[in-house]
Amino acid sequence: MDVRLEPWSESALDLLRRINTPQMRRHVGGIEREEQLLARHRRYLAMPVTGRGRMFAVLLGDDMVGSIAYHQRDWQGEQIYETGWNVLPPYQGRGIATAAGTALITIVREIARHCDAPHSLHAFPSVENAPSNTLCHRLGFTLLGPCDFEYPPGSGHLMRSNNWRIDLANSSRPTVPPQQDRR
Repeated sequence: MDVRLEPWSESALDLLRRINTPQMRRHVGGIEREEQLLARHRRYLAMPVTGRGRMFAVLLGDDMVGSIAYHQRDWQGEQIYETGWNVLPPYQGRGIATAAGTALITIVREIARHCDAPHSLHAFPSVENAPSNTLCHRLGFTLLGPCDFEYPPGSGHLMRSNNWRIDLANSSRPTVPPQQDRR
């Protein structure tokens, strides 16, 4: 399977629109208005400039089939990396999210080697999102337990999430074999 990550670009706006459906956004507050999507797209494009994260389109062959990201944030007084992902419905259940997650963990482990970088990667899927929670386990995250998580940031909206964590200082690899093309 030819799954790879491509840095977010102008051409990924259509992917963002395809992700913005009631089915895809049911665990994260519902669909967004067009102006919210455009603002999100601009934030994704600007992420590399901040040096605090990066958004990627997930490609299967030449087709954009999902997205995955990491970004630095404060969590309970500690600097961490957070990740989140989407895979479009026709491509779900085929191992694409696992391949994309494995590639992303490899990228973040490399970045975490810098002395001032956070040393953990967290995912906060809704407690009701069984596929994403299963993916966290498959990728080697450790479940720390449920928590109240503000999403989107700054909204004041709390969702009940599971807090999953990978220790990036640990040199061990994810439990899934890495894909051959990581970038």
